[in-house]
Amino acid sequence: MSAAPIYLDHNATTPVDPAVLDAMLPYLRGEFGNPSSAHDLGRRAHDAVEAARAEVAALIGAAPDEIVFTSGGTEASNIAIRGAARRDHERRNIVTSTIEHPATEACCAFLETDNHKVARVAVSPNGLIDPARVAAALDHKTALITIIHAQNEVGTIQPIAEIAAAGGNVGALVHVDAAQSVGKIAVHVDDLSADLLSIAGHKVYAPKGVGALYVRRGVVVPSLLLGAGQERGRRPGTENVPFIVGLGEACRIAAALLEREAKRLSKLTGDLLAALRREVPGIVLVGDVTRRLPNTLNVLFPGASGRRVLEKCPRVMASTGSACHADSEEPSAILTALGIAHDKALGAVRLSLGRATKQHDIEPAAQELAAAWRQVKREPVVAAAE
Repeated sequence: MSAAPIYLDHNATTPVDPAVLDAMLPYLRGEFGNPSSAHDLGRRAHDAVEAARAEVAALIGAAPDEIVFTSGGTEASNIAIRGAARRDHERRNIVTSTIEHPATEACCAFLETDNHKVARVAVSPNGLIDPARVAAALDHKTALITIIHAQNEVGTIQPIAEIAAAGGNVGALVHVDAAQSVGKIAVHVDDLSADLLSIAGHKVYAPKGVGALYVRRGVVVPSLLLGAGQERGRRPGTENVPFIVGLGEACRIAAALLEREAKRLSKLTGDLLAALRREVPGIVLVGDVTRRLPNTLNVLFPGASGRRVLEKCPRVMASTGSACHADSEEPSAILTALGIAHDKALGAVRLSLGRATKQHDIEPAAQELAAAWRQVKREPVVAAAE
């Protein structure tokens, strides 16, 4: 019998927590009411949505009326970025970074086609954004600063509060992509000075297909959709009650477990890195050593393709940021933005731990990854032509 798989891809998605599923099931069965209906069935659905809204708000230190439910982090970021860009026709400038999630970068690229100017601030080799560089990119025409809180591939945690302070000096809104940080580390919208903040449910043990956008009181962001008045008109459409209930329960659980899980995962991640260093001479950790998510390691396997390492190690389920082509690979744009050479960046493997990861998983994961590396390290690593 083959050994059980070791799932180390929690930054890609998390399993639905059993308690989350239990909370959802009534609203997939008998409690099927439309929250806009005035009868008892509708009122119960409405109350369930509002209870979930309160749980999401509590996790990030917000007020319930500042939470807008969406289909996920991508929609939340689209509403925030594209909506903020439409608020003031005199402000046409956006400031972001070179290490954003595609949901942010694609929005910024789209806005460039609509006569907006986008400044992409370069990051330091340790994966951190220098607030002074952001400040230098700002002017009185800046509408929005949009920055990822915890980088999804590398795990570095950005100095959002310092960046937001610079934005406040010119009256720009601040949007934070917190899809990877919410539920892993403490996220408080006032501490970050965020005006807008995106949440993805499936990163916090809720189902795929649900998320939320925090909109600070007093901030008006035009809706991207037209329809009825759900979510105070910010996101019209009949609410996805079961999934919203699931997100609320997931946020409640995350708040209860946050400190304990962060400490536990930080230890496990440190143990995994130490084991890999024993087994793989020359392996390199990407990103800042201390300002990082407690569950995330991005490592460069020397002289090998990270993709091939994972192909030879099917027991360990993880990710690599490279893109495959017919006979070559393109390294992660995030890693090359950090100044990592193409051939070295192709050795990247992201290992992201979660609640199901136990101490007994660590040594076998390291040994199997190392054995796979030894098999493939003599293979040629071919980067796609630039």
